[in-house]
Amino acid sequence: MSLDQADPAALPATGPAPRKVGRRGGGAADRRVRGRRGGRWWTPWLFLAPALILSLYFKFIPMVNAVTMSFQEVQPYLGNRWVGTDNYSTVLQSHGFREAVWHTIVLAVGQTFGAMALGFALALLMEGQSRRLGFVRSAAFLPVVVPMAVVAELWRIMYHPTGDGMLNSILALAGMGPSGFINDPDTSMASIMVTGIWRGAPYDMMIFLAGLTSVDRGLYEAARVDGASRWQRVRHVTVPGLRSVFSILFILAAIRGLRVFTEVFLLTNGGPNGSTEVVMTLIYKLGLEQNRLGVGAAGAVLLFAATLILTIIVQLLRRRESK
Repeated sequence: MSLDQADPAALPATGPAPRKVGRRGGGAADRRVRGRRGGRWWTPWLFLAPALILSLYFKFIPMVNAVTMSFQEVQPYLGNRWVGTDNYSTVLQSHGFREAVWHTIVLAVGQTFGAMALGFALALLMEGQSRRLGFVRSAAFLPVVVPMAVVAELWRIMYHPTGDGMLNSILALAGMGPSGFINDPDTSMASIMVTGIWRGAPYDMMIFLAGLTSVDRGLYEAARVDGASRWQRVRHVTVPGLRSVFSILFILAAIRGLRVFTEVFLLTNGGPNGSTEVVMTLIYKLGLEQNRLGVGAAGAVLLFAATLILTIIVQLLRRRESK
């Protein structure tokens, strides 16, 4: 008997036949998928548009105008005159600008390493899951949330140079004489540096706390079994595990230090006798007080270039270490 003449009941059961999907349903599903992938691509940009427009108008367009102004003698209402690189020559040959650059570097280095060291120490002390530690972390983070103008006014009051000032009263208890702090050319830079470290350390602390969660706890247990002390565990386990965090914080803190302005402007305004004059306060005075907008723009471009070069160098060093 041939296969065509076989009894259907005698054939083995092969299960229900596959269900066919109509072309109408499949086409609708395909259209919905295509709509999600291609038809709505502009939706995220629609939400970002207000912020992008504001950034373009208040940040990027002024940056381009500043670069253009750095090559011009700006004369409001009279028309600008092209002077080439004369503004850059004026800035680079200025003794005041070189002193401001040196003060900026000293302040940036001191605040960067001081804030990172204090933030790392605070992170080690506050690491854990206790609720009390959560409250302490929030309290320690408050200096970052408080506006810089309020912080500067607070420290200006504490730095009162008389004997009954707050910090001078504490020094008197230790048998030390009163200090002029921000009113003394010898201590003004250190006083501003302490203010910057006090405000920047809690931010670094939070970054370090986030990085500590990625360090393998098994390494701590192995080091403890091998008889390593707490300092040795920190040195040989914690610090290598936070290498990427240190590099990121170094970039952020260095940029923050090079752009320091508010605390210097509110505490000393570059004084006394120019002992705390930094690049940002000098640019402000050149552009807005002396009305030399072209020279001030040239100084701003140089500061931006220095910050960009520093960032690129650190990134290249990071890539070399990762290889």
